[in-house]
Amino acid sequence: MTVKNQSLFHGEFLRFTAAYPGDTEHMARFTEDFDYLRRLDTDFAVPSQPSAFAKSSTRSGNSVEFMLRPLENDRLIGFVALFKIEWNNRAAHMAIGIGDPKDRGQGYGADALKMILRYAFHELNLNRVGLDVISYNESAIRAYTKAGFTEEGRMRSSVLRQGKTYDRIMMSILAAEWEALQNG
Repeated sequence: MTVKNQSLFHGEFLRFTAAYPGDTEHMARFTEDFDYLRRLDTDFAVPSQPSAFAKSSTRSGNSVEFMLRPLENDRLIGFVALFKIEWNNRAAHMAIGIGDPKDRGQGYGADALKMILRYAFHELNLNRVGLDVISYNESAIRAYTKAGFTEEGRMRSSVLRQGKTYDRIMMSILAAEWEALQNG
């Protein structure tokens, strides 16, 4: 594994930061977007109070979370996290959210994926990063596939939305697969 002289906290468009004062209120406003919540999680959609985000830490024993900000300013556009880290298995789950609809489709998600995978494999020395995504979130599935994730399986009809069921797709990428994509 070759570590290039490159900041793990900067990408092509974004940088990772800790939460700034006021970010909890901003993240709570993201949850007022029904579509955002329906793409982010399989739980029922309900806006969150800022206090819900204040309780989450940037770093704990089995999770790491970064706020996403464009390189040119301090505007919060979303978050990316590695959670349920199993140090003995060198494995983690990943989650990403771009809050404002106008920030989606701008390359931020792809950049955040590159950055969090580089961090997972080069800084945390993980071997596997997994995630799950709802089958109707086609843009996320394309982004994950383009980043090198492979579908491992499905939980059929496991998400019920407005009277219709959807699959939950399990995907992952291994360190060796990610390295091969970086070198080839």
